[in-house]
Amino acid sequence: MSRAVCPGSFDPIHNGHIEVIRRATRLFDEVIVAVSTNYAKTYRFGIDERLAFCTDSLAHLPGITVRPMEAGLVAEFCREHGAVALVKGLRSSLDFDYELPMATMNRHLADIETVFLPTGTDFAHVSSTLLKEVAALGGDIRAFVPDAVHARLRPEG
Repeated sequence: MSRAVCPGSFDPIHNGHIEVIRRATRLFDEVIVAVSTNYAKTYRFGIDERLAFCTDSLAHLPGITVRPMEAGLVAEFCREHGAVALVKGLRSSLDFDYELPMATMNRHLADIETVFLPTGTDFAHVSSTLLKEVAALGGDIRAFVPDAVHARLRPEG
């Protein structure tokens, strides 16, 4: 059985994430969506809410497991869970430039390969940060997020 890890803070999960994870399920028997917490970041949603968003938003996909990723290296998380690969979505060459050194280090640390999946053109401009900002200013982000996320990101949500 092949297992991959798709890590991220998912603050919040959006349709670009879901599209990459869906495609990863065609490549691997199981995809662990590892919801991480970087203590240097300020999050809009707590870990429990981000886990719930991911679980609900990905329930229709086969072979998905959603887990919290405690502090530590993603390479160690992969080793502990028997993953053969990390899956990372790329929106642009800037993402590739950022991700490539980490992929090389993860291969060095845990002999884990990184699979880069280019994001679909419908979501190449979408990021959680941008969606939070647009929603806070009253913009309509419904096309980019699951319903539960949309309800919580509305200014009155």
